[in-house]
Amino acid sequence: MKEKKTTIGQEPIRDARTLGLGKMLILGLQHMFAMFGATVLVPILVQNQYHLPLSIQTTLFFAGIGTLFFHVCTKMKVPAFLGSSFAFLGGFAAMGAMDTGIYASMSQAEKLQYATGGIVAAGLLYVVMAAIVKAVGVHRVMHFLPPVVTGPIIILIGLNLAPSAVANASTCWPLAIFAIAVIVVANIWGKGMVKIIPILLGVVIPYLAAILFRMVDFSVLEGVAPVGLQPFFTDFSGSVAKFDLSAILVMAPIAVAAMMEHIGDMSAISATVGENFIEDPGLHRTLIGDGVATALAGLFGGPANTTYGENTGVLVLSRVHDPRVIRLAALYAVILSFSPAFAVIVNTIPAAIIGGVSFILYGMISAIGVRNVVENRVDFTNSRNLIIAAVILVCGLGFTGGLTFQVGSASITLTSLAIAAIAGIALNAILPGNDFAFGQTEHSDSAGNLGKY
Repeated sequence: MKEKKTTIGQEPIRDARTLGLGKMLILGLQHMFAMFGATVLVPILVQNQYHLPLSIQTTLFFAGIGTLFFHVCTKMKVPAFLGSSFAFLGGFAAMGAMDTGIYASMSQAEKLQYATGGIVAAGLLYVVMAAIVKAVGVHRVMHFLPPVVTGPIIILIGLNLAPSAVANASTCWPLAIFAIAVIVVANIWGKGMVKIIPILLGVVIPYLAAILFRMVDFSVLEGVAPVGLQPFFTDFSGSVAKFDLSAILVMAPIAVAAMMEHIGDMSAISATVGENFIEDPGLHRTLIGDGVATALAGLFGGPANTTYGENTGVLVLSRVHDPRVIRLAALYAVILSFSPAFAVIVNTIPAAIIGGVSFILYGMISAIGVRNVVENRVDFTNSRNLIIAAVILVCGLGFTGGLTFQVGSASITLTSLAIAAIAGIALNAILPGNDFAFGQTEHSDSAGNLGKY
């Protein structure tokens, strides 16, 4: 692949150091804001809905640490941020409601420890999958994941997030539309630095307007400490993971769904940046990075990690593809995890602003999927390809509540995205006519960017 120029607003910027340290720090801040809302929402939901005391500080700390570890595993090449995974919410719900056997008289805090023990096991399944990929070769694995499968899955990643964007925006449409307008104006008509930080501006400017119109409640800051340690520092024995087969059977199988999402995210990032990260540094490395980050977080009482589509959306808009910027966001997350007050301040950002920003970010993810299908020249006059894409899209949009089934005494829930991925992979393997050869095929039903490199 030829090296591209780094003219702001025209060609992607591969080395953000050319912009200067100050601008790099601001770009890192933009990625931090992009991931923050969804990352802290997971512990908020787990606390409020399932009554398990999952810590926001621990979540932020291991999002940052996990991202840095992921970058080390992937040779510092992949511009991905690892935030807390929503795929495991069903598992947390099941663990919170467990009231048989050893869980009958157990406190919710201890149930969380067993739930995070299951997350450790889920993370280790990633490592097993990485070993399989390394042993059989990425070309054989990706033979079952051509763009006719990964393209619609990428589209679904954005579409599945779309309802949350609308729900948040609907809390105050004028503020949401204002956030969208700021992003559009900055990205289309902005010059220099303004053009590459549209998401940050789309948060900050509407937030200042919300403060001006008294739409922000700062009373929630009363009594909140500006600095504080994470729970595993202050109460290690009460935070570290515990292990039980029932909890492992609840949490670990969710890794199958999360791995499908991981492959979709890697395809999306590869398509965005114009690099084949599935081949170099390799799918086995990205799986190890994600899996070990998840296991490490679970070991110390945090949620599972996953690569974040929100940050992929930022890559599209800013056109700054330097992984160093993501690592800055990770450092911010680690530093801010020591400040309970900051988490509260960020949570004062009106939901409508988050909704407006999400309108753009989530739509961008789906647009990447469409671009992936187009650039890879997937032939939809071919009935085989049409059937695979159709089933993937209907599964992904139709199973809104996922699919729940029993394995022994454990209840397992597959997300709609996992169902879509499994259905697409199965059909691609079963139906005749799969001529995709990863790294070799050009101009076939799944040729293009990922096939050329």
